[in-house]
Amino acid sequence: MTNPVLRMRGIQKRFGPVKALDGVDFTLAQGEIHALLGTNGAGKSTLVKIISGLYQKDDGTIEIAGQEVEIASPADAMAKGIAAVQQHPELIDDLTGVENIFFGHEGANPGLFRRIRTNDMRKRAQDLLKRFPIDIDLDRPVAEMGAVDREIVAVLQALTGDHIRVLILDEPTSTLTEREKASLYQLMRALKEGGISIIYITHRLEEVFEIADRLTVFRGGRNVVSMSSTEARDGATSLVEHLLGEAPGDLYPALADTPPGEVLLDVQHLTAQGAFRDITLQARRGEILGVYGLVGSGLDELSKALFGTFDVDSGRVTFKGREGLFASPTEALKAGIFLVPGDRRTEGLAMSDDVVFNTVLANLGRASRPGGLMRWARPRRATAELAERLALQPPILSKRAREFSGGNQQKIVIAKGLYAQADLYIFVEPTVGVDIGAKAKLYAVMRELAAEAAVIVMSSDGDEVHGLADRLIGLYRGAVVYDAPNGPGARDRLLASGMMGKLAA
Repeated sequence: MTNPVLRMRGIQKRFGPVKALDGVDFTLAQGEIHALLGTNGAGKSTLVKIISGLYQKDDGTIEIAGQEVEIASPADAMAKGIAAVQQHPELIDDLTGVENIFFGHEGANPGLFRRIRTNDMRKRAQDLLKRFPIDIDLDRPVAEMGAVDREIVAVLQALTGDHIRVLILDEPTSTLTEREKASLYQLMRALKEGGISIIYITHRLEEVFEIADRLTVFRGGRNVVSMSSTEARDGATSLVEHLLGEAPGDLYPALADTPPGEVLLDVQHLTAQGAFRDITLQARRGEILGVYGLVGSGLDELSKALFGTFDVDSGRVTFKGREGLFASPTEALKAGIFLVPGDRRTEGLAMSDDVVFNTVLANLGRASRPGGLMRWARPRRATAELAERLALQPPILSKRAREFSGGNQQKIVIAKGLYAQADLYIFVEPTVGVDIGAKAKLYAVMRELAAEAAVIVMSSDGDEVHGLADRLIGLYRGAVVYDAPNGPGARDRLLASGMMGKLAA
């Protein structure tokens, strides 16, 4: 590799007795998209925080364009041409895309009465889009933008300086649909063609082959392998083995080996105009029902209708012999339904509260004394047991939810579900932003739940649905187009139904 834009050698970083990075070497070429892979705690996040100036290394050297440097702070990293976009970019909803991009750098005159040069900002935004062509309306308020447009605004915000040469993207696709990913990939390729080098953190292995030129796998504070995406695709050793350090066996637990029990949820011809139509399904105790669908399939709306947060026009729902849709999540929870939502940050967690509070939130009656007074000792013990069962990292119950990684936030949502002791669990996109090691743990928990309860897994990841579920349903444009037991040939038929509305031959 000639003239790398970034080279790191022997990087060491400790946090007390814990060695987060142990002699890491890393090289990034100019105009390269380089994926960083690794389970939670593997070291990749620590490395990029050193690159972006959030942490300082304990030992080792960093070179930018052949010159040895020290990166003292995020401002220093920016000055040296390194910008980072975090997993959930902080944007101001009431401002337009243009105003967010240049927030704090509006080109105003100095002095007490500052005048914002709106036309100047708009021209600078147009210049950015000439450099990195992407189809986006930057005059819209961010509040009206979808997830991918918000991500694009955050990227353009990071690239306002012409000197930026390294861009760090932390799980940028974690909340995006397949169609939205294509728009982000278009921008990433435009950045690459413009000479920007991208460090791309992801848990989704299929994305590496689609967008990355090279990849580096981290494990236990070390980079265990670096190779081109082509070498990884053609290699004899799987990336999963590199990630876990051993052949993983089956990622998914075995399917149920006994017949399912009673029907707990019976949905007949459920229809919501513009979202889904004529949905018929049954969820049984002792079984995982998998529902696969892409953007526009009605997947998210269906889950919310069953949980009392989305209105329907017609159809019949019966749960444990009680007929009728629930009017609110409170009713659904009291009846014994728990929803693990697709957006854990806004729908699943109280981000400013600690692990214990979030865990008991869905079943305060269990955590209270007669009369409604909280008894914290017992729920704290129960939370500690659930944190150990789910391998929460770090297992610090007093930490606020927003201080955990995305994968560990998902574990807290699932701990809340376990504490609720429901009869029906609905998991929507259950492993978004979750590394492969944590996925195996969560899949095992879902299978354990299915031994006593009914479990529905709704996901746009067809392999996940196929790997987990005893019975499979494919949604396409709001309608059920596939409904069959899992078995030989089911994967191809499921994926074809969800992507094309028809079965594979």
